[in-house]
Amino acid sequence: MLETIFDLPVEKQIFYAVLGFSWTVYLWEAYLSYRQRSIYRSTTHVPQELGKIMDSDTFEKSRLYQLDKSNFSFWSGLYSETEGTLILLLGGIPCLWGVAGSLTTRFGFGSEYEILQSLVFLTLATLFSAFTGLPWSLYNTFVIEDKHGFNQQTLGFFLKDAVKKFFVTQCILMPVTSLLLYIIKIGGDYFFIYAWLFTLGVSLVLVTIYADYIAPLFDKFTPLPEGELKTDIETMAKSISFPLTKVYVVEGSKRSSHSNAYFYGFFKNKRIVLFDTLLEDYSPLNKSGEPQPESDEVAGESKAKPKNKKQGCNNPEILAVLGHELGHWKLGHTVKNIVISQMNSFLCFSLFAVLIGRKELFVAFGFYDSQPTLIGLMIIFQFIFSPYNELLSFCLTVLSRRFEFQADAFARGMGKASELYSALIKLNKDNLGFPVADWLFSMWHYSHPPLLERLRALGSIKQD
Repeated sequence: MLETIFDLPVEKQIFYAVLGFSWTVYLWEAYLSYRQRSIYRSTTHVPQELGKIMDSDTFEKSRLYQLDKSNFSFWSGLYSETEGTLILLLGGIPCLWGVAGSLTTRFGFGSEYEILQSLVFLTLATLFSAFTGLPWSLYNTFVIEDKHGFNQQTLGFFLKDAVKKFFVTQCILMPVTSLLLYIIKIGGDYFFIYAWLFTLGVSLVLVTIYADYIAPLFDKFTPLPEGELKTDIETMAKSISFPLTKVYVVEGSKRSSHSNAYFYGFFKNKRIVLFDTLLEDYSPLNKSGEPQPESDEVAGESKAKPKNKKQGCNNPEILAVLGHELGHWKLGHTVKNIVISQMNSFLCFSLFAVLIGRKELFVAFGFYDSQPTLIGLMIIFQFIFSPYNELLSFCLTVLSRRFEFQADAFARGMGKASELYSALIKLNKDNLGFPVADWLFSMWHYSHPPLLERLRALGSIKQD
């Protein structure tokens, strides 16, 4: 069999190697998920060491939620892998490129307008992806998330949001792609340096403007009201020289009851964003039965579900969670991640410069007469680099877990171990996280350490 494969032309070897590796990764992921699903099915009672952390009712809800998510992931993953394989085997990529060329030619733009054809191809590809992914997204939101009490959206809001996301993405993707392709074409021997610098600039601009100009298109951001919590946050930020300028609350509850918090901004202009679902005294999900204020944007588009008990954290716990997040900043994790990302980007563009002239790469995927730059980017970054990308992803997952332990230790050093301990338990319950994990699944997938590991690192004794 191996001799037969190696007797094939090099372009066929490349094609079958890409296809084989893709299915190898899928089967590996399916095996890991199978191991984890076995944990969900067999662990039906709260383990003794979790008895003081999680009640049996919450444990059962989290088990069923994660089991449903895992089953959904299996079928959606199988569909995605099958779809990708059929696209490759049936020549879907060169076919779509031909359709894009026919459309541009119809409007008087010949093959010399490669960048324009690339943009049409990209639009058609994203439309195809959006339509084929829509049923899975609908099922996940309105069956799984709704069944387990997380979905807060109506169908109308979901569809309007999806259309808005598509157009906003296109407004960013089209000019960035066209400029990148233009830079690659005119950059000469050192185009990979200019391309890398361009993508670095774009990423920095997007990080800078996202929360101020893009995110508000989808969610309502309001300043955290004056009061004890805001004063305590500002005091804590000042104590570690974090250059905080504003604290916002984002109306995450109109989509989901999952909770989160993050900070953003460069240099001396840092902002903290808290999801309303994180704040026990602020979340509308804790106010069922009370009149709900309606904004012009979301009136009638979200639904409040009654809660038997309060969701979110109290103020000291919120400060502990932010102590963890600010630990990432103080310990340089954010900068380290940016440096790693850009080193990887530069390496990939450098290798792309070496490989882009290899005609057999294009022939392997059905491009016999042309070598479009966009197609080269797709083939090399998505297919040829896939083994490297898998290895890098695993290494970054390991590094992320290390960073999470360090950030927890930072919050503990601020005297907030007890509060973070209780906050982690609350957030695990609110998000129906299942605290028992298969070791291999956890090692490969968990960018955050499992709950029990974090609690042990914080200390086994919680002060009430």
